[in-house]
Amino acid sequence: MHPSRRSVLTSLILGTAAARFGMFGRAAQAGESFAVTHTDAEWRAMLTPAQYQVLREQGTERAFSSPLLEEHRKGSFACAGCDLPLYSSDTKFDSGTGWPSFWQPLKGAVGTSEDTSGFGTRTEVHCSRCGGHLGHVFNDGPQPTGLRYCMDGVALTFHAT
Repeated sequence: MHPSRRSVLTSLILGTAAARFGMFGRAAQAGESFAVTHTDAEWRAMLTPAQYQVLREQGTERAFSSPLLEEHRKGSFACAGCDLPLYSSDTKFDSGTGWPSFWQPLKGAVGTSEDTSGFGTRTEVHCSRCGGHLGHVFNDGPQPTGLRYCMDGVALTFHAT
């Protein structure tokens, strides 16, 4: 399925506005403790600049830029910050939004928090082990959950089985 011109333009406009005006979610780690922690300098050394911007600064990658959109092999999608398995390939679907989407995380893999920055209230999703920002969850996904975990591909790695 190819994205429509309208969905691409909408994603680009919203993503550009969010980046330009700093409309990113709060840091999940601000009031929570996690099993994997590093100093800011250590995170910067471990992650690429794009991974750091998303995982540690709650940024958003450009829509349709992730190679994981076209990843259809069996396996798992893990946190790029700590390698915790987050999603099974069995729950991945094409949402047409430009970001890898899943209808359910692995049990205990993610946490959520309210994100009131930007365009109203959203539910931010973060890694339960390192607190890295992964994306957002919405109530417009497929059954059986009706959820769409819209993840930044740069925050994920893929492990084929």
